[in-house]
Amino acid sequence: MTSDSQRYEELKELLNTYSYEYHVQDNPSVSDAIYDGLMRELKALEEADASIITDDSPTQRVGNKLLQGFEKIQHSSRMISLNDVFSRENVEAWIKRTDKLAPGRTHEFYASLKMDGLACALIYQDGKLSQAITRGDGFTGENVTGNVRTIKSVPLSLRTDGQHEQFLNGRTEIRGEILMFKTDFEHLNKQRESEGLPMFANPRNLAAGTIRQLDPRLVAARPLQFRAYDLIREDADIQTFSQATEIIRNLGVVPITPAEVFVTLNDVMKFVDHWEAERHVLPFNTDGLVVKLNNRKLYAELGVVGKNPRGAVAYKYPAEEATTVVKDIVISIGRTGAATPVAVFDPVVVAGTTVQHASLHNADEIERKDIRRGDTVVVFKAGDIIPQVDRVLVELREPGAKRYNIEAELKNQFPDMEFVRPKGEAVYRVKGATGPLLLKRALQHYASKGAQDIDTLGEKNVAALVNAGLVKDLADIYTLSKDQVTALDRFADLSATNLVNGIQAVKNPALARFVYGLGIRHVGIQTAIDLSSHFKRLDNLGSASLDELRSVNGVGDVVAESILIWFDDEYNQKLLAKFRRLGVWPQEVKSTGGPLSGKSFAVTGSLETMGRDIAAEKIRAQGGTFQSSVGKDTDYLIVGANVGASKLAKAAKLGTKQLTEQEFIKIIDN
Repeated sequence: MTSDSQRYEELKELLNTYSYEYHVQDNPSVSDAIYDGLMRELKALEEADASIITDDSPTQRVGNKLLQGFEKIQHSSRMISLNDVFSRENVEAWIKRTDKLAPGRTHEFYASLKMDGLACALIYQDGKLSQAITRGDGFTGENVTGNVRTIKSVPLSLRTDGQHEQFLNGRTEIRGEILMFKTDFEHLNKQRESEGLPMFANPRNLAAGTIRQLDPRLVAARPLQFRAYDLIREDADIQTFSQATEIIRNLGVVPITPAEVFVTLNDVMKFVDHWEAERHVLPFNTDGLVVKLNNRKLYAELGVVGKNPRGAVAYKYPAEEATTVVKDIVISIGRTGAATPVAVFDPVVVAGTTVQHASLHNADEIERKDIRRGDTVVVFKAGDIIPQVDRVLVELREPGAKRYNIEAELKNQFPDMEFVRPKGEAVYRVKGATGPLLLKRALQHYASKGAQDIDTLGEKNVAALVNAGLVKDLADIYTLSKDQVTALDRFADLSATNLVNGIQAVKNPALARFVYGLGIRHVGIQTAIDLSSHFKRLDNLGSASLDELRSVNGVGDVVAESILIWFDDEYNQKLLAKFRRLGVWPQEVKSTGGPLSGKSFAVTGSLETMGRDIAAEKIRAQGGTFQSSVGKDTDYLIVGANVGASKLAKAAKLGTKQLTEQEFIKIIDN
C-alpha cells in the first residue's frame, strides 16, 4: 500500500508535470478540474504532516510577506547591456568591427526578439530553484526569489529527457526577462477601471513594479511570465547560443522566441524587417531584436567595452511612445457639428513617423487625464496608426498651469456659434447644426466666386441636391449625371445640363481657389494664395509641418494649427482621396524657374546636417518639389540615417534614383 510520503512525492511530481505542460508547453493534458482535485489532495497531505513539505511543492509558490525589503546579491558574472543600432548600416559597421578583431573567422548570427521586460537571473542548485536575482546595476541585484516562485512559467525544479542530466547537479543559471502579455495587461486594466482604480501605464512597468512588491500574494495575483535568453554553467561545453536555447527548452524553461540562426547580413535584415512589420501580432511588447555572434567562444573572446559586449547588438525599432510638450489645445468642428479638442505639440517621432497633434476626444477625456497647455505628455500610437496622448508627466508641469475649460474655449474660438452638450453625451455640438446643414454651408462656400466659381450651384440648387441625398460630401457633385438632376422638381433639361457642365468645367482648378474652397477655418482668399505660392502643390501643403506652415508670410500659430488639423483629419483625408479618384485635383503652381525646376524629391531617415523641413525649403527655393512619400513622379529619394525599409523598397521598385545626404548637398550647393 502506498504511504503518505510516497503518495505526496507522486502528487508533487505529477502536478509539476501538469503545470509544465500548461504554462511552458501550452499543451495541457488534463482539465483544470483534475489539476484542482489533485492539488486539494496534496494540500491535505501537507496539512496533516508539515514535515513532508519541500521547496519544490506547487503549494510553495506563494510565500510569506517580506518585512525588511529585498536582500542585495552579487551576480556570478556581470549582467551586461547591449549597444543599440538602428539601421542596416549600423549592423554592417558592427560586423566590420568584429571582422577586424577576429580576422578570417567565419561566423553565424543568432537573432532573437527583444522582450520588453525586467531582466532576471534564476539560480538552480541541484535542479531546484534556489534564488532569483534582478539585474540591478549589472553587478549586484535584489533577491526576489519569493516573488519569482509565484510565476507559473518558472519551474521550481528543472527537468530533462535524459540528454542534459549534468544540469540537474550543481549550479545552473538561466537568465531571461519577466514580462506581462498584452492581453493580460488589458484585462487587468479593464478590471481596475470597473472598480474605479487608477489604470496601469504599460506592461513593462507593471511587471517591474510587481516583482518589487513585498507581498508575494499580490505578485501571484498578477499573470507574469518568464522567458529565457541565456544559460550559464561553468562545467558545460555550450558551443552556441542556439544550442543554449535548445538546452533551456529541454530543462523545462520557455526560451525567447522567435529566434533563428543566420549566416548572412541579408538574412538577418529580412528577419529584422519581418518582425518590424509583424510585431504587433505578438502577445508581448518588443522594441527590437538582439543579434549575437552565435559562437559563444568567439563571443567571449571579443570581450566587453565599458558595459557592452563586442559580440552582440540590440537592433531598436522606432519608439512606440515619446514625450513632447503641448503647445496648444484647439477645437475642431467636424462635419456633424461635433466639437473635438485637439492637442498641438512639438513634432515628435512615434512608431517611425512624425506626429504633431492628437485628438483629445471630448471634455471628459481632458478632465480625466487633466491635460493642460504647456504640459509634458507621453504620446503613443493606438494600433500603430492613430496618435494618442497616454498621460501627463505631472511632475514636469509648470507652476500656475490652468485647467482646460472647454466651454470658455468654445466661446473664445467660435464667438459666432452656440454650443450644446446633449444629455448623456460627452461631446459638445453646434446648436441647431446637423450634418446636412453643415454640408450645405460647405458646398455653397466651395462653389462661391472666390473658390470654384460655379455660378449654377447657388443656395437653392445646393439645398435641392443635399435634400435629395444626391450629394453627401463636396466630391459627390462631380458624380452627378444629367438624368439624376433632371429628376428633381426644380430642374429642367437645360438647367440640369448647365449645372452638370458647370461642375465638370472646374475639375482642375487653380490651387489657391481649391484650397480656399475646402473651407479650412481661418484660411481666407489671400492666405490660400500665399500658401499656394509657397507650396506649389496640394500634396506639399498637406504634408507640411507646423514650422513650415508658420514660415509662410501671414500664417501664424492659429492658422497653421488649423491647417495642420484639417489635413490630418481622417474624414478630410478620405475626401481628398475621393477627389483624386474622380479626377478632381488642383493645378500645380508652376515654378518661376531654378536649377531643380521640374524635379521631385522625397526623404527617408534622418539627415545629419539639416532637418527635413530645411531640406524641403532648400528644394522649393530652387524650383523643385518636396514630397512626403515616394511615388511614380518622384525623381530622387534622399537616404539619411535610421531609414525604414518601406520607402527604400518602393524606390527600388519604381526605379527612383537614391541620393546620399552628401550627394544631395552637392546638388543644392551647385
